[in-house]
Amino acid sequence: MKEIRQPQQERSTEKKNKIINAAYEVFSETGYYSANTAEIAKRAGVSTGIVYSYFTDKKDILLYVLNIYTGKVVSPIEEIVGEVTKPVSYKKLVSDLVEKTIEIHSENAHLHNALHALASGDGDVNAEFIKLENTITEKICDKLSALDENISSIKEKVHLAMNLIQSFAHESVFDKHEYLDYSEMKHIVIDTVVGLFESK
Repeated sequence: MKEIRQPQQERSTEKKNKIINAAYEVFSETGYYSANTAEIAKRAGVSTGIVYSYFTDKKDILLYVLNIYTGKVVSPIEEIVGEVTKPVSYKKLVSDLVEKTIEIHSENAHLHNALHALASGDGDVNAEFIKLENTITEKICDKLSALDENISSIKEKVHLAMNLIQSFAHESVFDKHEYLDYSEMKHIVIDTVVGLFESK
């Protein structure tokens, strides 16, 4: 096992972050398997040797990229949930979450596909997606509980709601079946999710 450098100075940290951001771009454009460390190094403006002084391999870089991606997903969701006040308007909350999830999928389309393609066969990547789902579910549950929303089976309902929203966003951004009216489907998704919570 070779020793991996841990950045101690600001310059070294900046260099490592440049490599991670370059990898984010390369993975987004070409996918994970087609990407190589030489291209990542070139994009970051460093040598391949420098890349390997900070990371063990391409998979190691991927896990850092995945961390950035999950941050891009969690932060805007957390912001929407954080702004919710009493009395809770589930219609507004769910509508905002649907719109933001579609936006997140659209802005990170290529990387999203690359990461999800890996998740089915890579335990580390899949674990990060499970952790992402857990984080979002917990944040929404904590907020609703803090607002004294007495909802039965709250974790199950929130988890199911976010899976439904995520599935719709994926469907409308990537699949685009010609026979489906996505505007109508959006209304159905929103009404279905709102119904989960208004029934208490």
